[in-house]
Amino acid sequence: MNRGLTGRYETSQIGGEQVNAFVPSPLPPIPSLDLRGTRQILLEQALLALGRLDSVSTLLPDPHLFLYAYVRKEALLSSQIEGTQSSLSDLLLFELEEAPGAPRDEVVDVSNYVAALEYGLERLRGGFPLSNRLIREVHAKLLSRGRGSDKLPGEFRQSQNWIGGTRPGNAHFVPPPSQAVADCMGQLEQFLHDETIPLPVLVKAALAHVQFETVHPFLDGNGRVGRLLITLLLCHAGVLTQPLLYLSLYFKQNRAAYYGLLDKVRMDGDWEAWIDFFLEGVRTTARGAVTTAQRLAELFNTDEGKIQTSGRAAGSALRVHSALRERPILSLPDICRRTGLSFPAATTGMTLLDKLGIVRELTGRQRNRLFAYDRYLQILSEGTEPL
Repeated sequence: MNRGLTGRYETSQIGGEQVNAFVPSPLPPIPSLDLRGTRQILLEQALLALGRLDSVSTLLPDPHLFLYAYVRKEALLSSQIEGTQSSLSDLLLFELEEAPGAPRDEVVDVSNYVAALEYGLERLRGGFPLSNRLIREVHAKLLSRGRGSDKLPGEFRQSQNWIGGTRPGNAHFVPPPSQAVADCMGQLEQFLHDETIPLPVLVKAALAHVQFETVHPFLDGNGRVGRLLITLLLCHAGVLTQPLLYLSLYFKQNRAAYYGLLDKVRMDGDWEAWIDFFLEGVRTTARGAVTTAQRLAELFNTDEGKIQTSGRAAGSALRVHSALRERPILSLPDICRRTGLSFPAATTGMTLLDKLGIVRELTGRQRNRLFAYDRYLQILSEGTEPL
């Protein structure tokens, strides 16, 4: 539906140039959304896929194994959309105390994303409301170190920002002026908590994401926080009990359509086209995550079967295998700490896994070696190749 411009322009002079900053109208859209027909069917299919995803714990002996790795995959993908050139292996190595070398800025960015998500979810579980205060706290975690740490972490911006171009005067899009940010975010917070608005939570999440990205309330990190907001909102609403839905891979694979639809909402008011795209992303992503969980469960069972028929070293190897399911890159000292095995026993177990083709040594050294659960890492890394 074409509603026309979904906001107003405020004109100001910045650097001697006239700048038209866009101030979005409050949610929900007027006239109201058309959720009938095929859109209603898509919504039902997305919710069904989410329900199956939420029951993923039945597919794995420990859902936290999947959660640990999946959160890191999402952190990597969300950071890649912002230009980060890191890999899942880089992040897992960075999190190992034994991994040598100073961390790259890109890896710190991804690690910060993990910390921000975990912090936000912990606050929600403790009863803290999904609010602008929580959004600012999550932002502070996201920019706590590394690049962007000088861009007012945890504070709404006090100056004009822009998207595309080299300055506001030639930008692709100019968000609201700084003095309008607090009001815009206050209206967004009110929308999130207004129970009189009869919208499904997935639709509400779709609208909130666009509104956040349009306001662009921070000097840096808006894209990552906007994607985090989707997960936090669905967990807060009880649609998901664990943060297993991440749309960054879908957004990454469909970048042109994603940015084009954001513009289409702002300029034409076509919220329905965006909602269709968003719901398709939820459906596709949830189904993909369930498939990944099934593949991992099958991998773990297959490899466990190989180990169990491998003679006297099987006992140690099974305990090493269990540790690698929790963390797919580990050193031998870390294996000892996690399993209680002696160093010789851990070495014997790892040697058997290497012989069976389950693990791969990463360093090529004789000392301070690191081992990767190779096939596990390959499955997790699918789609995370840098742009």
